[in-house]
Amino acid sequence: MAGLLNDKVIIVAGLGGIGNGLAKRYADEGARLVIGDLDADLTTRVATDLDASGERVLPTALDGADEGSVASIVALAVDTFSRLDGIHVNFTSAADAYLPGGVVDMPLDVFDDVMRVNTRGFVICAKHAIPPMIDGGGGSIVFTASIDAYNGAGTRVAYQMSKAAELALMRHIARRYGPKGIRANAIAPGLIWHYKFDEMTMPDGVVDQTRARQMIKSRFGNPDDVAALGALLLSDDGSFITAQTISVDGGVTFRP
Repeated sequence: MAGLLNDKVIIVAGLGGIGNGLAKRYADEGARLVIGDLDADLTTRVATDLDASGERVLPTALDGADEGSVASIVALAVDTFSRLDGIHVNFTSAADAYLPGGVVDMPLDVFDDVMRVNTRGFVICAKHAIPPMIDGGGGSIVFTASIDAYNGAGTRVAYQMSKAAELALMRHIARRYGPKGIRANAIAPGLIWHYKFDEMTMPDGVVDQTRARQMIKSRFGNPDDVAALGALLLSDDGSFITAQTISVDGGVTFRP
């Protein structure tokens, strides 16, 4: 039985906690994938786990904030599979995530790094992915954003600003390139528990505070929750959905 993404050519830009789940779900749905990450060893391991033949899942090193690197992953997809149907931009810098201060205390080098990756990097991915998708008759762009894009917080101001910028870029793409067959949407996760959290010590109170804010109390989100929505948005079943930000956060946010 064909999956939602049967034979679509999809780039997953950014692996790790959520990204590994995206790659697995999209491969299970029948997509042909090019996956990239700064961690080239991780990329190779994920690709081998998903497709030992190397015919349907191609790994490559990717620095999403470097234009040459992004151009290369797009070219690899098009040269290998003859087209590009979609890209899920999933990498992020959260360099200020656990800094205690606000904008007055923000080190500008940290601010610049977050904006370089989360804003400039997303622009570069859109710039290079849109033309071949238009050439192929259309396609879908999905951004992994965050509920921090519209939830105020007293810290991590650079991260919040960058995620709001991603939503502005998504809406621009949907309006400007929609008539040429390009759809663009964003997924805004809340706390998505993945293997990296098992390897770190969370700041005091974060887990309990998050559970208290969720309407779904039985569990935290996991990468499969994000991947399920991403598969829909990249698929023909989602072909009338564009310019939307959809939260995957267990009901932390209530938005029209």
